[in-house]
Amino acid sequence: MFIDLLRSRRSVRAFTDKPVEQEKIDRLVKAVLRAPSSRGFNPWEFVVVTDPAILGRLSRAKPTGAAFLANAPLGIAVCADPGKSDVWVEDVSIAAVILHLAATDLGLGSCWIQLRKRDHDQSRTAGEYAADVLGLPGGLEVSSIMAIGYSAQQPAPHPEDSLQYDKVSFNRYGNRR
Repeated sequence: MFIDLLRSRRSVRAFTDKPVEQEKIDRLVKAVLRAPSSRGFNPWEFVVVTDPAILGRLSRAKPTGAAFLANAPLGIAVCADPGKSDVWVEDVSIAAVILHLAATDLGLGSCWIQLRKRDHDQSRTAGEYAADVLGLPGGLEVSSIMAIGYSAQQPAPHPEDSLQYDKVSFNRYGNRR
């Protein structure tokens, strides 16, 4: 059930050494290519990375929040051509969520590494750095990278009482049940 998948989904930043099987990588690719896109423009491109050296370089895309990618057996860069759609940010975000949920469904852990609007250093953005590492042609931007692998930890689902029901209104803002 989809609700059970949402309950079990957690961001995982520690992975075992076990590589992700090609069959599962193929299923992840098929899942992300089925993500909805505004007007069907599909402004995205994906780069599947299993090379530990490249994963290590990508883990240094920004000063904090990406180091764990170096220990993941798989990373999938979620890229976009902003010229294809005025809502490319939304489209690649939806694709990344689909990828995250598909990984969970396959028994894998994953964590979204945000690069868009983040700096690598004072001379360039995290996305520009990652684009260089990945050899992207001009015009493509790296929005995020999904670190994926077999979880080295088994975090418990978020408890029901942690859900922020106070952020839900009915019919008009502020109307609670």
